[in-house]
This record gives sequence, structure tokens and C-alpha cells, in this order.
Amino acid sequence: MSKSEPHQKRLAAGWQALAAGDPRSAEEAARDVLGKSSADAEAAMLLAVALAQQSRQEEALPYFYEAARLAPRLAEVHLNLGNALFETRRFDEAIASFRHAIKLRPDLIPAYNGMGNAYRALSRFDVAIGCYGEALRIAPRDAEIHCNLGVALADLGRNDEAIVSYRAAVSLAPGYANAHYNLGITLQELKRHDEAIACFEKTLEIDPGHMEALGALVMSELGDCRWDRLGAHMSGVVRQVREGRGIVEPFTFLLVSGDPADQKQCAERYAARAPQAAAAPPVRGARDPQRLRLAYLSGDFRNHAVAQLTAGLFELHDRSRFEVTGVSFGPDDGSELRARIARGFERFIDVRARSDGEVAATLRDMGIDIAIDMSGYMSLARPGILALRPAPVQVNFLGYPGTLGAAFMDYIVADRFLVPEAQASRYSEHLVYLPDTYLVNDSKRPIAEDTPSRAELALPQDAFVFCCFNLTAKITPEMFSVWMRLLAQVPGSVLWLLEDNPGARRNLEKEARARGVDADRLVFAPRMRTDLHLARQRRADLFLDTLPYNAHTTASDALWAGLPVLTCPGLTFAGRVAGSLLRAVGLPELIARDLEEYESLALALARDRARLEELRAKLAQNRATAPLFDTDRFRRHIEAAYETMHEIALAGGKPRSFAVAAIR
Repeated sequence: MSKSEPHQKRLAAGWQALAAGDPRSAEEAARDVLGKSSADAEAAMLLAVALAQQSRQEEALPYFYEAARLAPRLAEVHLNLGNALFETRRFDEAIASFRHAIKLRPDLIPAYNGMGNAYRALSRFDVAIGCYGEALRIAPRDAEIHCNLGVALADLGRNDEAIVSYRAAVSLAPGYANAHYNLGITLQELKRHDEAIACFEKTLEIDPGHMEALGALVMSELGDCRWDRLGAHMSGVVRQVREGRGIVEPFTFLLVSGDPADQKQCAERYAARAPQAAAAPPVRGARDPQRLRLAYLSGDFRNHAVAQLTAGLFELHDRSRFEVTGVSFGPDDGSELRARIARGFERFIDVRARSDGEVAATLRDMGIDIAIDMSGYMSLARPGILALRPAPVQVNFLGYPGTLGAAFMDYIVADRFLVPEAQASRYSEHLVYLPDTYLVNDSKRPIAEDTPSRAELALPQDAFVFCCFNLTAKITPEMFSVWMRLLAQVPGSVLWLLEDNPGARRNLEKEARARGVDADRLVFAPRMRTDLHLARQRRADLFLDTLPYNAHTTASDALWAGLPVLTCPGLTFAGRVAGSLLRAVGLPELIARDLEEYESLALALARDRARLEELRAKLAQNRATAPLFDTDRFRRHIEAAYETMHEIALAGGKPRSFAVAAIR
């Protein structure tokens, strides 16, 4: 037997162990061979792959490099090196390795696929689409690449094209669970919830343990107001979170759970799973500038609630003390509000085409002192930017109503009603208590001068009009039952709702009939321009809030339009916002202690027009004087908060909770 034969047998045994799912035995075999012959490309590759399969990517990389050095003409070596570099988030280096592999073997489909994935990770979606397209030219029946192409198309908002790609994937591979799931997510984005539900159900049929499908199913059931199995599915999602199984989108969980401890656990698991948080650089020290450099980061600098609330704040910041930058990673919708937001900053940068690392480096180079995240875990969020610690102080503000569960976030802006001190341990961030409310408003928000008549709005002329313009996903069966009991007890009254999608309308009408209420007593309002939407709310009598997820901007809208809001606070941030707003506008009497009091108070107001008119008059008077709509007062308070955060950092202290005193 020649000298190399024992080595070859040992390597063959190692590859067999690897194929059998035993990477530890494969590692032992490779180390045995390398101990006797260090310059062995196959042994180096075996060891690297075995380590990678044990999630020991950093240990694997030197052996991948060694294999590439010893076998520079072997395309598979460079492919595997690229995969390892991708897993360690070294995307530019991964792309170089994939390119080298393709140069050696132009038909190496996994290299095109890997390169596309790396470009996607760098937010270079157009280039990624080109890579997937090239792979499909070689292998048009590869379901995985069709699916990856769909993801890149969806990243660019090209949802109809993404659906075509996903459908191709499931046609080629009907048992491909992730293709069904991704198709469902895109249909959900388009509010085609009935189709999305079918996709998520198929995903779970194929893979009952799928990490994310159950939460996504619940989100579409909520959005479609399909409640026949909702309770069981919601209970399943809560169990997943409590048992640490699967991944639930934190925003979805805000709609599901009224328990702040569960919400924190959900957010922490989500944050820990995010690969962006894997290797953040050390936090740089605070500096002592003449002006503090603030950077507001958002995907919603457009015609969106976040921009509607904050435009005035950005304009009013004290430029003698603060240098203010807007960092936009969402779409430019060409709206006047987008233009106003951009003008309100000293510097406005669009970073959609930049990777998280590039954006973080830009903020570091700019010397940003405080980075303020206004997207959290919402649909266009980029938490990976702040996971790379571009600023010495990082703040969760406004856009996401809850804890991010992330070690890289230092503070969350709140108020004492919103987050009682007894609940502080339910937040991973340190709490910054503003004196009035955490929610900023723009006192320049326009309301159309002409108020449409009730007839123009398809509302009965003399009936009592209850309304709720929250997203239909916030309407739970329990809340809807309360509302239907109110309609039954107030003759001729109607419930005015936002028409979010056709499926939700059909299902709500069905649920009304099931509760003995004529479906004609539900009136659905189409979406319209914001100033017109605000004006039409003057024709309603009472806004009925939801639980466990309150009205937020929608409550602010109603109060700004002069419409009283009735709320019932829960225990979570998302469930206490409307109460915070009512206190800040001087109407605490509209905060019910529980749903029983909520129902009885709504009924009492519907039966006592004089009492309701007194509340409307009080709101009209307070609207001009109370803190809720005083943008400059809010500006003074949040600037004081930023200065305190910076002072703590400058002194070398760790972040800590604090309260801002009222500034007159």
C-alpha cells in the first residue's frame, strides 16, 4: 500500500461522515491527515467544510484560504471560500471569490447564486437580479434561484414580478416551503391576504416547524379579519415566543400580545437572530462638539405617518446647538411632504443603495453623536445599521412602539403614562421620560377647509357615528363584539371604518351579521389625501380605540380634527399610546379603566349628546393650548433629553434612565 493510500481512505471516511451529518468525525479525519501532511488541499477543504457545518465559520476561514492556495485552479474551492466569507458577512470578499470560481467554471450555478445573495446583502438589488438571471440562463429550472430572484425583486418593490418568480419556484418544486412562504409575504405586502393565508398554510403543511410561517399567517388573518382559527393560531405564536421556538416578527407580536414581558422576549430573540448584530465594532467615545450632531434614520421620510408627525420638529431644531441630518433608506415618493422633510434637515442623504456597513461608516465619518432610529422593526427597517454602532449614543424613537430587545440601542423615548416605572424592566433600552407625551405632532399639519357632508360620506344624517380609522389588523374579535353591542343598544347608529382591503370588509360584514347586526350599519371609508381625511373626521361623533394595539397617529389625527377619542389602555407601549395623547390634550376622562368601563362610557356618551358636546368643546379649546400639539414645546424637551444623553456619554458613564423636566 502506497504512503498516500491511508490518507485517501481517511479522507474518504471523512467525506462520508460529512454526508451522513457527522461533521465532528469529518473534522477528526481531516485533522489526522493534516497532522501528517499539512500541505493537503483536500484535507484543508474537508476540515473547513466540517467546521463550517458546526457554525464555526471564523475557524473555518483559514483552512478555506489554505485550500485555495494549494488548489488555485479548483473552482469548488473558491465557491466554498465565497460561501464562508458570505456567512461571516464579508460580502465584498465573498463576491471576489465567487467571481474567481465563475472565471474557472463559467457554468458553476451556485457561484452565481452566491454572488447574487452577497449583492442582495449589500443592498445592490439590481446587480443581484443580474446574477440570478445569469444563473437561470444556465439552469432555467432551478427553483431556488427563481425564489432568490423573487426576493431581490420584492426588495425593489417589484412585487408583481416577484410573484411570477415565486410561482415559477413552487411550480418547479411544489414541496419548497420557503418559496410558498416568500410568495405569501409578497401577497401580504399587497394586502392580498386570502391568497397569502393559503401560502402560509401550505408552508406549514410542508414544514410544520417552519421558523416564521405561523406568525406571518396570523398577520394575514388579522389583516383580513379572518377569525375562525385566529385564536388558536395566536396562542401558538405566544407559545413559540415563550418557548424560544421560531421567529415572530416583533411588529406582528405587538398585535398579538398584551404582555410586555412576552414582547421583550420576542424582540430579543429577533435581535439576536439578526446577522447584522454579529460583529459590531467597539463603541467610539463621545466628543465635546460646539453643536451636537444628530442623525435621524428612517424608511418613512415620505407621505407616511412618521413624516407627518415629525416634519415640524426637524424644522424647529435649534441650529445653534444641534446639527441635524436625515438618513433615508425608504422610497422617494416625490411628495411635497418628502420635499419638506428633506428641506427641514441641514443634510439629507438617501442611502437606499448602500449596505448597512457603508451607511454605518458614513455616520462614523460624519462624527454623529446621537443616532435616532425611527423605524425599529417596521416594514422598511434597517436595524443592521445601528447594530454596527456608528454613534456613541443610539435611540429608539417614535417609529416602533416597543422595545427593540437589542444591546446596541441605548435609550427609548417614552413618558410616564406610556411606560410606568414598574414596567421598566420589560425594556432592553433605558427609559427617557418626556414630561407630556412621547409622541411629537406637527402643529402645521393642514386640514382641508371644506368639510364634506354626511351624505357625501355615505353616512346617515342624524345617526350617531362611532368610528375607528385604525388598520383593520388592530381589530380583534373581542373589540368588535363590544362595538356590535354598542350598535345594538344605540338605535340607528353606525360604525365608520377604514376600508383597508376587500377581504377585511367582507369578513367584518359577516362577523357583524353573526352578532345580530345588519352589515349595512358598517360604513367603510376609502383612503384619501391626508388633509381631506382629517376634515371628514369632523362628521363622526366618537372615535373608538382598539386593544391590545391602540390608535397612535390615528388617535392624534382624530384629536387634531376635533374628534374625541375613547381608549382603554393595556400594559404595553403599543397599548397605552392613546391614553398618553389624551392626557397631553387634557382629556383624561376618556381613558377607561377596563373594557367594561370603555363600553359603558361609549354608550353613555352616545345617549347624552350634551355631555359629548362638552367634551368636543373642551378638545377644541385645548387643541390650541395643551402640550399635545405644541411642536416647539416638544422640541425643547427632546433636545434637553439629547443633551442629557450626551452628557452621560461624555462623562464616560453608562446609559441610564432619566426624566426631562418640563420647560415652559
